[in-house]
Amino acid sequence: MDVEGSVGTMTLDGEIARLSALANPHRFRIIALLAEESLHVSELARRLGMSRALLYMHLQRLESAGYVTGHLELSDDGKALKFFEVVSFEVTTNVARIVAAVAADTESTH
Repeated sequence: MDVEGSVGTMTLDGEIARLSALANPHRFRIIALLAEESLHVSELARRLGMSRALLYMHLQRLESAGYVTGHLELSDDGKALKFFEVVSFEVTTNVARIVAAVAADTESTH
């Protein structure tokens, strides 16, 4: 399923994971910072006042849901830095999407 909102190959678990990935104030703050600029993990952790381990957990949820993407870059001194940036998205849901997700889940379990 794409993040833009077409029904496509929706699954119940996928739809719930996509929506629940945003349901956290830390993840809202991460998206807000990354909307301004691409940042490497250490800088993002500093700005959020969060440990890198906890930040990675939040970034993994956001990346799995398609809201952010990460890539490695080499610094001038040869260190690999993981940078993240926001992927343009729009979150929509409605009765038809919920019905389709439940129907797809019901079909796959029978």
